[in-house]
Amino acid sequence: MAWNSYGLDREAQRLVLAAKQRDKKTLNQSHNMRMAVAYGLERFWGEHLRLQKKESLKSQYWKETWDALVKIMQQAGVTLPNDKVSADDVKAVQAMSEKLWQMELADQRVALAVLTSLCDCIVWWTQRYKG
Repeated sequence: MAWNSYGLDREAQRLVLAAKQRDKKTLNQSHNMRMAVAYGLERFWGEHLRLQKKESLKSQYWKETWDALVKIMQQAGVTLPNDKVSADDVKAVQAMSEKLWQMELADQRVALAVLTSLCDCIVWWTQRYKG
C-alpha cells in the first residue's frame, strides 16, 4: 500500500487563507489546533463549541478544519461523525461525543494521525502567511 497525501497540504493552505481573509488574529488558533490533537478527536471536535458564542470566527476556523478532516477521512474509507450541534444542546453534544468515543480504535488512530498531519500543514502555512 502506497502513501496517499489526500491533499492535506492544499487543504491546509485553503483553511489558513480563508481564516486569514476573515481575521488575521484567528490564525493564532493554528498552534492551538496542533496541540489539541494530543487530547483526542472528541476534544478537538468540541473546541468549536467552546468558542461558538464568544469567538465565532475562531469557532468557524475549528469547525472548518473538522469538516475538512471528515472529507479527507471519507477518501480514506473512514467515516467520522459530523452532526450539526449547538453548544446549548447538551443532548446533541453528548450524542456526537458518544459517536466519536464509539468509533473503532483503528479508525480513531488513523483519524488522529491524519489530523496531526493536517494540523502540521496548517501550522506551516500559518507561519508563512501570518506576517
